[in-house]
Amino acid sequence: MPGIIPGKERFITVKDDILKVLLTEEEIQNKVEELGRRISQDYADKNLLMVSVLKGSVVFMADLMRAISIPARIDFMSVSSYGSGVKTSGVVKIIKDLDIPLEGYDLLLVEDILDSGMTLHYLREILYQRKPRSIRIATLLDKPERRGVDIYADYSCFEVPDEFVVGYGLDYDEKYRNLPYVGILKPSVYEK
Repeated sequence: MPGIIPGKERFITVKDDILKVLLTEEEIQNKVEELGRRISQDYADKNLLMVSVLKGSVVFMADLMRAISIPARIDFMSVSSYGSGVKTSGVVKIIKDLDIPLEGYDLLLVEDILDSGMTLHYLREILYQRKPRSIRIATLLDKPERRGVDIYADYSCFEVPDEFVVGYGLDYDEKYRNLPYVGILKPSVYEK
C-alpha cells in the first residue's frame, strides 16, 4: 500500500465498530458506587449472596462488589439464551450452576442488562425453588422497551434505549466486553 510503512498498517480495533459512546467509564463508575452504597444500606442486616450471571455481568459484578461495604459472599452462574445471535432464543441453558446452597441467603442476582427478561425470569423461578430468604435483581442496564415477561430490576444503574449496546462486559459474538464504556454497536457489524 502506497504511503504506509511496513509494520505500521492501521489495525482495526473494537472501537472502530462503535457508532457512539452511550455511557462513559466515569458515568458508569459513579453509578456503580452509588448503587453499592444503596445495596449496603438495604442489606445491612441480611445474609447477602451476590450471584454474577456470566459472562456479561463479570465487569459490573467486580466493580459492584468492591462498592459494597458490608459482608457478602459471591458465586457465579453461567447461562445461555443467545448463542452468537442478536436476539434471545427463548431457551435458557444452565452451563455452570451455583456452588453455594441458597437456603438462608438473601440472593442478589447481578446481571449486565435486563432486556427481554426471559433469562432472569427463568433463573428467578429456578432459584426460588432452592429456598433463599429473598431474591432481588441488580442490573447495570435496563431496557424496558424489550421486556417480554413480567420482571423488573430492584436495582438498576441506567435505562437505555432499544439499541444494540456493547462494552463493560456486554458483547456481540464474544467481542467488545473489554471496552471500559457502553457504546452502541454499528448495525453494519451485526447485520452481516
